[in-house]
Amino acid sequence: MRTGRWLGCALGIGLSVWAPSSATAQQGPASPPPAVHDGQHDFDFNFGAWKTHIRRLKEPFTGSTDYLEMHGTVTVRKVWDGRAQLEEIEVDGPAGHWQGMTLFLYDPKAHQWSQTFINSAAGTFSGGLIGEFREGRGELYSQETLGGRSVLIRGVWSDIKPDSHRYEEAYSEDGGKTWVSYFIADLTRARP
Repeated sequence: MRTGRWLGCALGIGLSVWAPSSATAQQGPASPPPAVHDGQHDFDFNFGAWKTHIRRLKEPFTGSTDYLEMHGTVTVRKVWDGRAQLEEIEVDGPAGHWQGMTLFLYDPKAHQWSQTFINSAAGTFSGGLIGEFREGRGELYSQETLGGRSVLIRGVWSDIKPDSHRYEEAYSEDGGKTWVSYFIADLTRARP
């Protein structure tokens, strides 16, 4: 017979854990857990110079689907033998020239990446996203206050090919049931 108990984690998500009965425990040692993926090189695709097309939702949380469009360059360089990356963004759009920087850090104990953005106009760090890659797709999450509302943020790295990829940020006001994309960047490798 299996007995179950529920553990709540900090985000309010329940995890079911079962304890085997003594009859099950006598069947022999449990098989070892699967090897943890060392994700230190998961962002290696991002190194180099890129052309970018960015679409940013003008007014999040209003139901509007009106996006600002920007074009420019993104340059990403390796730091600490790949355990960190520094991304520099320069784009032009309707509001003029815009610059930003993103710092990516790999935590070898947690096997997770953090992604922290810095807007040159504000000169301050944003709340960072944290997550990992699975099956060629990176998903990083945070909880932030945007527009006076507490929301979940999801950053997704996808469609990764040698010369292109996509990064998309979305927010959820309902605990992750639905997501609204508010920042989409399509990148293609810049040719010398």
